[in-house]
Amino acid sequence: MADVIDYKLFGDDMQMVEIELDPREIVRAEAGAMMYMESDIQMQTSTGGGIMKGLKRMITGESFFITSFINGGSGKSHVAFAAPYPGKIIPVDLAKYGNRFICQKDAFLCAANGIEIEMEFTKKIGAGLFGGEGFILQRLEGDGLAFIHAGGTIVKRELQAGETLRVDTGCLVGFTSSVRYDIQFVGGFKNALFGGEGIFLATVSGPGIVYLQTLPFSRLADRIHRAFSYHNKGESRGIAGLGGSILGGLLGGDD
Repeated sequence: MADVIDYKLFGDDMQMVEIELDPREIVRAEAGAMMYMESDIQMQTSTGGGIMKGLKRMITGESFFITSFINGGSGKSHVAFAAPYPGKIIPVDLAKYGNRFICQKDAFLCAANGIEIEMEFTKKIGAGLFGGEGFILQRLEGDGLAFIHAGGTIVKRELQAGETLRVDTGCLVGFTSSVRYDIQFVGGFKNALFGGEGIFLATVSGPGIVYLQTLPFSRLADRIHRAFSYHNKGESRGIAGLGGSILGGLLGGDD
């Protein structure tokens, strides 16, 4: 049984979650996610179950170590965690979703003690190699609260039996275990080369709940990288042009 924890969400586009712990209650979090903690909170960092557990988390994009925050006092105490980039924090009550929830790698933020982070494999190796979010997804298991984070605005879709969505792989945050998930080739030579949406799309089919994000971190990072590269090239051209002008002036004399 997972610990029963209370929480409050703060903020809008750059959220944090504050967890209230009773004496001896524990919350586990991604390394580096803690924002503040009160004086009775104690930290314990470990692999969370041995070397293999740590390696599994590393493969899913998390740290090898996981940090537990324990209320060592006699009254209620608080610890807060913040998302690593602009977006939303999504509380997931695993007990309502059959004690299992699938999410993209790097999505996990924190969870009540008793929630396990496992690897989730897609059905086809090709889906993992070319699907954009990698072959391995995260599977959160337990009967308590877990918190995941995603970029931009969050869209929650409740799919009926047989209802299907085709989604950009980076925009798929997570889904309940009842949802069928696969990767499909976009199709068409022009679509693949010039569509700008990648050559594979995620296909999710109901019944179940799917969470989508409007701004995947990978997309944001790609835009920043492109802008930075363009800026650097512009500076190089400007410096080269300036150098040519100076050199021309020196060689040309006072004609």
